[in-house]
Amino acid sequence: MNFLSQKNIKLDNNSYIRIGNSQTIIIMKKFITALLFATSFLGANAQEGTWSGELDIQGMKRPLVFNFNADDCTIDSPSQGIKGIKAEKGYTADGKLKVSIPAINATYEGVYLVNTISGSYTQNGFSFPLTLKRVTRPQTPKGPFPYDTEEVTFQNGEFTFHGTLSMPKDCTAETPVVLLVTGSFQQDRDEEIFEHRPFAVIADALARNGIASLRYDDRGYNDPSVKFFDFDTYDFKQDASAGVDFLRSRFKKVGIIGHSEGGTIALMLAAEGKTDFIISLAGMVVSGKETLLWQNRISLESIGMPQETVDQYISIISTAFDNASEGKLDTNIVALAPDTLKPVVQQALKQLSTPYMQHILTVDVRPDLGKIKCPVLALNGKKDTQVNCQSNLETLEKGLTAKHQTVALDNLNHLFQHCTTGSLVEYQQIEETLAPEVIDKILEWMKGL
Repeated sequence: MNFLSQKNIKLDNNSYIRIGNSQTIIIMKKFITALLFATSFLGANAQEGTWSGELDIQGMKRPLVFNFNADDCTIDSPSQGIKGIKAEKGYTADGKLKVSIPAINATYEGVYLVNTISGSYTQNGFSFPLTLKRVTRPQTPKGPFPYDTEEVTFQNGEFTFHGTLSMPKDCTAETPVVLLVTGSFQQDRDEEIFEHRPFAVIADALARNGIASLRYDDRGYNDPSVKFFDFDTYDFKQDASAGVDFLRSRFKKVGIIGHSEGGTIALMLAAEGKTDFIISLAGMVVSGKETLLWQNRISLESIGMPQETVDQYISIISTAFDNASEGKLDTNIVALAPDTLKPVVQQALKQLSTPYMQHILTVDVRPDLGKIKCPVLALNGKKDTQVNCQSNLETLEKGLTAKHQTVALDNLNHLFQHCTTGSLVEYQQIEETLAPEVIDKILEWMKGL
């Protein structure tokens, strides 16, 4: 058969194109080329959002996250704790997506295929296949909502805090309300991390079940003039206290739900008699020094570091913590570390130079647990690698005399996601934002107050 013989091709509109001569073939080629470029530009708009994939470098997985907007993008490297590397987004002559990352001498080229972007990542002359998949967060609340929201502000000294008050439709002063307090480091009102918005999920569930909530942006959020690490846990406790005072002006029953450091702050304020009830989600109860030493130990053990080396490093870093808590930084201890860990000790000393880190080492709520008179619910995930589930819940059980309940939840990490290892690297890979049993437990407990 002669493939160039004349043939009628039916189109969707019931018209026909006759092909068979060179002029028609040229026209068809132009038509197909135009179609390909049209598809690539449709893909350009569809790419907006967050995409992630894993580099396989000699058997070691290294996740990368691409955050696309209309004009450019940023790159995150969760395993290295790096976020927001600026990148340049463009397209090759044949319509492929091209991302240039000058800061790390890297590029990525890929073909958009609706639900994936398939291509290769090149850095310093080495190329690796990299397929990106769109990051979805199905639990993120989407309106319209069967409850009311109100944008509010409150003050603590020179700082103005912006937040969202979520209220059931029949909300009155008798409606119970909670203040949501975020964990360590500066975060927004939703406690957003890797597109997860756990506080938005909690606020939505509470409002749908007759409970009001206020979530707020941390001090200095989106204000580059505010140096967040110049402040400490006590400062953030005062911020939360101001939020409680604001809620007291409108509601009679005020509690706190605090996550991680926010859970510690909830316990502090409960000990001061500021709250009617509190819920600690992975709250740190043992000292900051103990928590950080435990984090360092399990981190090194998880990568197969010899036990002798781990013990040596922990001994060195423990001394560094003691010095830092007294405002001293002794750089001579770097020489005591094995060569492979000298850079780690140097980085730790750099982090310990901030007022925040020096103070968090000394935070210890154990002496104040007996002062708490209000009901307490404490939830921790058994696979949490940031706050030890067993030691913190056992400490609460020993120290609390008020009505309380402590619950260790199977297969949940620090963010209360169902997980495999509990590693920080998994946070962005997991679609689930918050395990449903956490919400169920909170609601069940609050109904019994």
